[in-house]
Amino acid sequence: MNQIRSICVYCGSSPGRDPLYVEAAGTLGRTMAEARLRLVYGGGGKGIMGTVAASVSAAGGTVVGIIPRFLITKEATEAALARLDELVVTEDMHTRKHRMFEESDAFVALPGGIGTLEELIEIMTWAQLGRHRKPIVLANIGGFWSPLMKLLDHMKGEGFLHTAHRIAPLVIDAAADIVPAILRAHAEGYAAAGNPSVIERM
Repeated sequence: MNQIRSICVYCGSSPGRDPLYVEAAGTLGRTMAEARLRLVYGGGGKGIMGTVAASVSAAGGTVVGIIPRFLITKEATEAALARLDELVVTEDMHTRKHRMFEESDAFVALPGGIGTLEELIEIMTWAQLGRHRKPIVLANIGGFWSPLMKLLDHMKGEGFLHTAHRIAPLVIDAAADIVPAILRAHAEGYAAAGNPSVIERM
């Protein structure tokens, strides 16, 4: 497998109610920069999204923002855009998501809303269809993604996930453990052989 150079982070453009979410975004951003991993994200400067980007930049890392033209005034500010090492403006959401996929070697879902969920489910669907073997992480901060994991287990139990081993993400509870888990999973050949033994909970 190729080396992990860039991580795509899906997350909310709001801070959420629990301060743990923003704290986790800051920790993830810092540890990514320290590991010299480039951030690929949605380009916004608000909420959790803005925090992770600012944290990567503050720690000397590289940030690539990919944002549809119609969202620039809603999710970004001139100051936030100026901090980016690279800004990619797309014409629609579909192009944005595909470009984020192309630029990334792994994916992390921090807490977020329906947009974050949609991005996560799509990248998991592509994995199920065999379109990629890139690590996927659910940053289960404060148990945020536990209901989704329960739903996936239900789908599997009801016979709708026949290739569940292809989409089973790494479920990581502590933000500081995300980057080490991705690098370790990559070294062990995450999903290369559809091996669920590398799926873990930290």
